[in-house]
Amino acid sequence: KENSPFLNNLEAGKGGDYYDKNLALFEEELDIRPKVSSLLGKLVNYTNLTQGVKEHEEAESTDAVKQFSYMGTLMGVYLPCMQNIFGVILFLRLTWMVGMAGVLQSFLIVLLCCCCTMLTTISMSAIATNGVVPAGGSYFMISRSLGPEFGGAVGLCFYLGTTFAGAMYILGAIEILLTYIVPQAAIFHPSGAHDASSAMLNNMRVYGTVFLLLMAVVVFVGVKYVNKFASLFLACVVISILSIYAGAIKSIFDPPEFPICMLGNRTLSRDQFDVCAKTIVKDNITVASKLWKLFCLNTNLTTNCDEYFLLNNVSEIAGIPGAASGILKDNLWSNYLEKGEILEKAHHPSVDAAGQKNNLHLYVLSDIATSFMVLVGIFFPSVTGIMAGSNRSGDLKDAQKSIPIGTILAIVTTSLVYFSCVLLFGACIEGVVLRDKYGDAVNKNLVVGTLSWPSPWVIVIGSFFSTCGAGLQSLTGAPRLLQAIAKDNIIPFLWVFGHGKANGEPTWALLLTALIAELGILIASLDMVAPILSIILLEPKALSFLGMSICLALMFISSWYYALVAMLIAGMIYKYIEYQGAEKEWGDGIRGLSLSAARYALLRLEEGPPHTKNWRPQLLVLLKLDEDLHVKYPRLLTFASQLKAGKGLTIIGSVIQGNFLETYGEAQAAEQTIKNMMDIEKVKGFCQVVVANKVREGIAHLIQSCGLGGMKHNTVVLGWPYGWRQSEDPRSWKTFIGTVRCTTAAHLALLVPKNVSFYPSNHERYNEGNIDVWWIVHDGGMLMLLPFLLKQHKVWRKCKMRIFTVAQMDDNSIQMKKDLATFLYQLRIEAEVEVVEMHNSDISAYTYERTLMMEQRSQMLRQMRLTKTEREREAQLVKDRHSIARLESLYSDEEDEADPVPENIQMTWTKEKCDSEKRNRSSAVGTFRDLISIKPNQSNVRRMHTAVKLNEVIVNRSHDARLVLLNMPGPPKNTDGDENYMEFLEVLTEGLERVLLVRGGGREVITIYS
Repeated sequence: KENSPFLNNLEAGKGGDYYDKNLALFEEELDIRPKVSSLLGKLVNYTNLTQGVKEHEEAESTDAVKQFSYMGTLMGVYLPCMQNIFGVILFLRLTWMVGMAGVLQSFLIVLLCCCCTMLTTISMSAIATNGVVPAGGSYFMISRSLGPEFGGAVGLCFYLGTTFAGAMYILGAIEILLTYIVPQAAIFHPSGAHDASSAMLNNMRVYGTVFLLLMAVVVFVGVKYVNKFASLFLACVVISILSIYAGAIKSIFDPPEFPICMLGNRTLSRDQFDVCAKTIVKDNITVASKLWKLFCLNTNLTTNCDEYFLLNNVSEIAGIPGAASGILKDNLWSNYLEKGEILEKAHHPSVDAAGQKNNLHLYVLSDIATSFMVLVGIFFPSVTGIMAGSNRSGDLKDAQKSIPIGTILAIVTTSLVYFSCVLLFGACIEGVVLRDKYGDAVNKNLVVGTLSWPSPWVIVIGSFFSTCGAGLQSLTGAPRLLQAIAKDNIIPFLWVFGHGKANGEPTWALLLTALIAELGILIASLDMVAPILSIILLEPKALSFLGMSICLALMFISSWYYALVAMLIAGMIYKYIEYQGAEKEWGDGIRGLSLSAARYALLRLEEGPPHTKNWRPQLLVLLKLDEDLHVKYPRLLTFASQLKAGKGLTIIGSVIQGNFLETYGEAQAAEQTIKNMMDIEKVKGFCQVVVANKVREGIAHLIQSCGLGGMKHNTVVLGWPYGWRQSEDPRSWKTFIGTVRCTTAAHLALLVPKNVSFYPSNHERYNEGNIDVWWIVHDGGMLMLLPFLLKQHKVWRKCKMRIFTVAQMDDNSIQMKKDLATFLYQLRIEAEVEVVEMHNSDISAYTYERTLMMEQRSQMLRQMRLTKTEREREAQLVKDRHSIARLESLYSDEEDEADPVPENIQMTWTKEKCDSEKRNRSSAVGTFRDLISIKPNQSNVRRMHTAVKLNEVIVNRSHDARLVLLNMPGPPKNTDGDENYMEFLEVLTEGLERVLLVRGGGREVITIYS
């Protein structure tokens, strides 16, 4: 091998990846900075499971995850949201709301509630599209985006809301069952005329508890049974809504027959009599009707009866006049009632008279006092359910895309249905029928069912099954939400609810959910549970400012006392999670407040290293000053300002060589100069100038000690040592490499802008061009993050981003390109992707000659050292120039100087000295001849091959790029090769106008997770 200057493919392949000729420059660090192809291969198989949850990460390897069929937007988000949004309120209370509030105010109620959910969805979409959405739905999105305090408080509110929603759906199902399907199934019966309400509530409690137990058993046995019936329940909802539209169309030319019996302008409860008349003709004889008997208590036509009954006529009007009747104009305006008030038809002929109180049960009465605020609280649960899609995030094929599109489309669809139903109800149904909550005036028929076609039973049966399905979904989702919160262990006393059956089903959480839902069942009134549910579900939705404003307004409109209680509970949960016994500090005025806030923030930052999602480059910029203490390369500051855009931490550091006591004034002057330059370049940050005996030590001190607590730099910006080749003094590049090693040891990232004088100023604008990223090895993702941050600045904003990565012979370049595009999509980075294939070609003669020249030059410089006598002659000159040399260079220090020499040197030549000098010179000449026969080191040949080949493809593709970002190889572990390392970097970046060499700090700085 030594006899051959070239390495053939066979020899190169024996060593595996570490001896890949095309990546030889990076081979010493491939264990911690893997090839891009290796990284992308791992990323392809990522799952939607949440980071940081051990149980979830363990589940990654189970067969269930591997065999699972992921759902798209339609089945995974749109239809589940539709099923959860449509429900009990649409079928049982929307007609009543239109009757009480009128069409116009009903439109306003629907608009307010739908705007609230739409704003919430937009906020949720912003989080969902910020990265991969982990399994766990809304709780995980909020807790991972806003922190555990908000996540815990909001998550528990969602849990309680979902649980009470289950109770509300069950109560709705029982109301449909006992009122419209089998009224005879009632266990409790009214003992008197005024006891009907309490009997109904008791029936609701008993049947509700039975239904709750049955549903809990179904959920306990297995969620697969719930999912199997989900399609059936959704079909019931869709068919029921279609029957409403069909009935409304039919009512235009053939309205259904549902006559309403009126006494004067009062509405009578039709289920207690058959004929709407005071008298009937029987065998040619006029006799008292059943209605007469109810009001007069006997059949004698001359008996004194209820005065209002005697003075007013009984008449029949159409309950469903139809869409062509013009009834809409009568239903436009509100008609709010107090509790116990009789439903009356405006402008209907009537004689005012006092009636008997014991006959009130014969009329249709308002069971609760109504107002705009009350109706908002009752209606709002009918627009919730928007989290159904996000709760299935772990089951979605592309949650980032499906959650926003599916949820927004579901809200738009349901909003249109609600608006159209409000209009149709107002245009087709008589006002007194609309205000009749339980259908007493239409013979105990469901009011919305009277409009449906072909039969009212379509709506009755459909609404019953849909409410049962929605109840099952709530009882399925709520325990899982509580289990997720418990597993995160942010509320310690809930830990027991994180456990369940062997298959992960949350048994204990289901038990607690059933107990809380039972509280809602015991309330027994749908109209009482709905406002509670509204308040609980409104609070977590206050994420955006506008959304927060609307939510707070709706909370207090619905029920101000429930709103205060809910806010108090949420606040207590938040403080409980946050509570750490932080001591308060009292100061004076704004400065004291600022100091206290800064201290609190610094202590919070001190708790641990930042999460990958929060990582941003916090810069320490090492500046070089000239002899006059002026900044030599101000474009370093320009680059820093463009990268940071005034955000985060920027520290500008510089080193002055000398004694602190003697040069304190110079340090102060240098600091002021740097601050002035920072103002000019619009760098928001801090300045720190260090005085040290040796520049290299000063830089080490800056790297170690800059910053305070958690506000420390994590990235060093270092200038390139220009002219190192021309200088015979090795100190300039030795300081540079020493600084590179210091940053690596401190686990800091490193940025080296090469040719920084050609970087754009803050006043320039690039209207076109590319920022090219050459991603050769993965060292934490800095190469992805930096161009994204630069593009936030106006100078680089219009530049396009291109990402190149290198494929070796054994890599599938097509698959690599596809995987890289997927990775960038998850990061929300728009960039053109290209995979460059580098074949294992033989090392060229040019590479060999270049390596040979490098080694000959290095050897020559080592042998051109001055003789001792000549060094002594130079010492006096060095001493005379000492004050200037002290400031000569940031990258040139005097630590390698020889021992101090006496001030007066006696130059005396002796014969021995003369002979010794001649021998040294003849030896040097002989050594120069030996340089010709030097054989280059094979390791250096391979590294030079990497540099030459990479430079060739980079210049070929990126010669016209505005900026090229490139992985910076690490310095060799053996310090003897330091000078060669500098040569490799020069070869790697030859022919490129602006280059940014990037070295990661050994940790991930980007993540695909939201």
